[in-house]
Amino acid sequence: MNRFDQQRRKMKTQDGFIAALDQSGGSTPKALNLYGIKSDAWSGDEQMFALVHQMRTRIVTTPAFNGDRILAAILFENTMDREVEGRPTADYLWNVKRVVPFLKVDKGLADEQDGVQLMKPMPALAALLDKARGKGIFGTKMRSVVKQANRAGIEAVLDQQFEIGRQIVAAGLVPIIEPEVDIKCPDKAAAEALLEAGIVRRLDALKADQLVMLKLTLPEQDNLYAGCIAHRSCLRVVALSGGYSRDEANRRLARQKGMVASFSRALVEGLTAQMSDAAFDEAMDASIQGIFEASRA
Repeated sequence: MNRFDQQRRKMKTQDGFIAALDQSGGSTPKALNLYGIKSDAWSGDEQMFALVHQMRTRIVTTPAFNGDRILAAILFENTMDREVEGRPTADYLWNVKRVVPFLKVDKGLADEQDGVQLMKPMPALAALLDKARGKGIFGTKMRSVVKQANRAGIEAVLDQQFEIGRQIVAAGLVPIIEPEVDIKCPDKAAAEALLEAGIVRRLDALKADQLVMLKLTLPEQDNLYAGCIAHRSCLRVVALSGGYSRDEANRRLARQKGMVASFSRALVEGLTAQMSDAAFDEAMDASIQGIFEASRA
């Protein structure tokens, strides 16, 4: 069985969750600040990204971070282009940790229109997908945001996500389609009902060999996405933490049968640069175990 087939089988069948380590651009200073590194610790993007790579290296090299409980990790392009312990990051993840590597490919969000934020244009996507495949990346992730229960806006988000998703499939990768519903959406349940119906229609329209994943906000109606989870064209449905605390995200996730975590802030909540290695490893293990248990509930 080749690497891609091994990774696809792991993503489909194994218990576990996805570690989202893909903060980029404007979200990196916030991630570093939560980690205990203030903005006066760097000067310019290169120093900032070097610091965040040190943080991510510490996370992925901790003994608790391995393929027993973690299915995959989502990387930012800058992280993919760097090394961990002398190996390219994606190579280290798979060949040392048995964690499937994904790559964030979107370039951020456009201004809000019709209650949603579409993705900004990605003119260099084809070249990025070629590079990613050459570095051993299995799949991609791209994020839009739904802020209102607006049918036209939600349809536009899904049209864009699935159109680009088909391009990613054609390039030999598995896209994670992420139409996040903002947890502050004033009619979150109605927005999620519109979203679910639109996703199912588009999954039904995919060809038998077009396989995607979904990354969705933890819903107000438990098991709303059961039809997506069971769909032949959906490899896995994962949940974003969306600003919920880790405890709240785990509680909500545990009620969703077949949905697993893809947490970012909730995964590293409470970790700081100032921790001793022993304390860091202990906290990382506890975080991973809690999210793992919620993902297989």
